[in-house]
Amino acid sequence: MIKRAPRNRKTKLFVLDTNVLMHDPTSLFRFEEHDVFVPIMTLEELDNNKKGMSEVARNARQASRTMDEVVTSCLDGIDAGIDLKGPSHDLATGKLFLQTEAINVVLPAALPTAKGDNQILAVVMHLVERFPKRPVILVSKDINMRIKARALGLAAQDYFNDKVLEDTDLLYTGWLELPADFWDTHGKGMESWKEDGRTYYRIKGPLAAGMLINEFLFQDGGTPLQAWVKEKNGRSVLIETLTDYAHTKNNVWGITARNREQNFALNLLMNPEIDFVTLLGQAGTGKTLLTLAAALTQVLEAKRYSEIIMTRVTVPVGEDIGFLPGTEEEKMAPWMGALEDNLDVLNGTTGEGGDWGRAATRDLIRSRIKIKSLNFMRGRTFINKFLIIDEAQNLTPKQMKTLITRAGPGTKVVCLGNIAQIDTPYLTEGSSGLTFVVDRFKDWPHSGHITLQRGERSRLADHAAEVL
Repeated sequence: MIKRAPRNRKTKLFVLDTNVLMHDPTSLFRFEEHDVFVPIMTLEELDNNKKGMSEVARNARQASRTMDEVVTSCLDGIDAGIDLKGPSHDLATGKLFLQTEAINVVLPAALPTAKGDNQILAVVMHLVERFPKRPVILVSKDINMRIKARALGLAAQDYFNDKVLEDTDLLYTGWLELPADFWDTHGKGMESWKEDGRTYYRIKGPLAAGMLINEFLFQDGGTPLQAWVKEKNGRSVLIETLTDYAHTKNNVWGITARNREQNFALNLLMNPEIDFVTLLGQAGTGKTLLTLAAALTQVLEAKRYSEIIMTRVTVPVGEDIGFLPGTEEEKMAPWMGALEDNLDVLNGTTGEGGDWGRAATRDLIRSRIKIKSLNFMRGRTFINKFLIIDEAQNLTPKQMKTLITRAGPGTKVVCLGNIAQIDTPYLTEGSSGLTFVVDRFKDWPHSGHITLQRGERSRLADHAAEVL
């Protein structure tokens, strides 16, 4: 146990629950100047969860390896705490304490001592008694564990370090509505010219400083404008007008944009200079349909990419229906209902030709779409492919990194999702991998993001999304 009083009374002592280490194996180094305490039961539970090929098992093994490196770096014995400054490369300056003695704390009769969670609570109670003047805080991703801790009068909190944003309303939308007086306040010294059918404006002003590259700008009214930021230099930006995909002459595989955000999304999806696209939106906003239409056009007509690869996280909404027969593609087929539904729509837009023509077109389309499971993605490199990651809100930031780093030369990656529909345990809107990549990629010249607002599926679906 901790043998001596802390150096500074203001530093806190954080007791880690197992799920924190399994969620983020590097969490030991995320508490800055504060000390970290790992109970023996946390190590037991890590040991119980280390077997298997799941993400949780991998994280448990990684957490154990990280702890082993920290412990072996200590030359003086572990009773007085292990300095984290060296192992964390100056990320943390506190100490790591491991439970080195048996703790005998009497828990309330209603809490069975055989349960791991309750043994960790007993450790927290012991530390509170031992250091009455020092803040001792339990850190857990388990809501019930935090409620139990507070019921016992202990301080408990969620692990916030992996959260990109506290409030997802502040998440980057990818577009900005210009105020009515925008040209009056930003028109001084403006340059404007036409090139290849596009109009360019170089503007300066207070709003320009906050704009991001590939952010979409729009203004309604007498002279409507839809444009996007192509270059940024301090308080000066270069904006370019968009291709109007709402017009039938610019249709993408027979699909036209039905609203402003869909037009923005198609400009990102059809631009060969944009390697990474994220589309957020509730059910029925057209995320999958637009992406598949753009993918088919660029694979079958423009020959820009060799094939479409589609994947998604296999997290069931209800009870699991057990093992599925067949090959990898056949096992993934029940998860890819959205793909089949959208192909039915797109196949109906390819013109006349009767049932035979449609069947032949469908076979041609299916031959160019590969459905892959996330489980076999490690170590792969996709060259010249159009990679679609559906239901990306269910991915952790680490899984998202694994997937996006599969992209080789000439590959475009599109992530689709709705952060209001997260099915993965312990993931929240603030810590989802989709929120993570939207925030991290928002000012990279070869990426773009759009939050789709209006549902276009049906009046029933739109009303259900609002009222249910």
